[in-house]
Amino acid sequence: MWDRAGQLTAPPSRGCGKQESTAAAGKQRSETTWRNMETSQAHSSERMSTDLSELLKEATKEVHEQAENTPFMRNFQKGQVSLQEFKLVTASLYFVYSALEEEIERNKNNPVYAPVYFPAELHRKAALEEDLKYFYGKNWREEIPCPEATQKYVERLHYIGKNEPELLVAHAYTRYLGDLSGGQVLKKIAQKALQLPSTGEGLAFFTFDGVSNATKFKQLYRSRMNALEMDLATKKRVMEEAKNAFLLNIRVFEALQELVSKGQENGHPVQPKAELLRTRNVNKSHEHGPAAGKESERTKMRNTDTPPTTSLVRWIVALSFLAMTVAVGLFAM
Repeated sequence: MWDRAGQLTAPPSRGCGKQESTAAAGKQRSETTWRNMETSQAHSSERMSTDLSELLKEATKEVHEQAENTPFMRNFQKGQVSLQEFKLVTASLYFVYSALEEEIERNKNNPVYAPVYFPAELHRKAALEEDLKYFYGKNWREEIPCPEATQKYVERLHYIGKNEPELLVAHAYTRYLGDLSGGQVLKKIAQKALQLPSTGEGLAFFTFDGVSNATKFKQLYRSRMNALEMDLATKKRVMEEAKNAFLLNIRVFEALQELVSKGQENGHPVQPKAELLRTRNVNKSHEHGPAAGKESERTKMRNTDTPPTTSLVRWIVALSFLAMTVAVGLFAM
């Protein structure tokens, strides 16, 4: 159209302006909806990323991958484990769990630990005592070694139990969930490799009578961990302590390696692997009669071709990243 001045003007809108306004409003609402969805997803992601169990799993992922590829893990899964190393590791674990469970009992009513207090289901001290009595005899307390590195681990546990109890969950998570996850696998391997009795002697550590379903229990444990009232700064400290737990284990197993390389156990010469197996089974034959004696003879025959202990030193260094049963177990957490 032309106006009176001869200028071209726009035609009447005939409602087009209203339609454009409606479309613009619809577009704005759509964009708002997407922004709200993205915000909601971001918040959900943030909640997931701050779950303590997820944070710990992520924080220890690298060391898990390293441990999975150690020569020790490959050899252990092939059943290449000696009685000597098994006994030494069991002894060190006894000191570690004694300290850990003493501090857990100290803090069982403390809100920073109480939700994950499961003594009947998880505690290992009593089971380790059974195993040590089997391996070392009734005077096992006087026989088992406690290297300096193990003592430092024990001291760390006592320190945090008294001064920083919120960090106890890092050690409990690292140890118990690993034990629970890989326990049955390691139990079968050790039983076969060391020719231990099918009735379970020497393997109590791996047996969790109070847990009927490991998968469901681990889910419960993680949910309790995530419910612990901790700010992000505290969670970061727990993550660092979980990594520190691995470092403490590295030092423990380095010390055990030194004992093996020197051929000593608690200041006394260590018998060769085959001799240890024969001695243990001969003792059992006296305790349990002729049937056990026959088993002793079979054991003796099976071990006549066993290589000397020194040949095993080459792979025991792989114990560095192993938290004994945690080693396999943790990878499944």
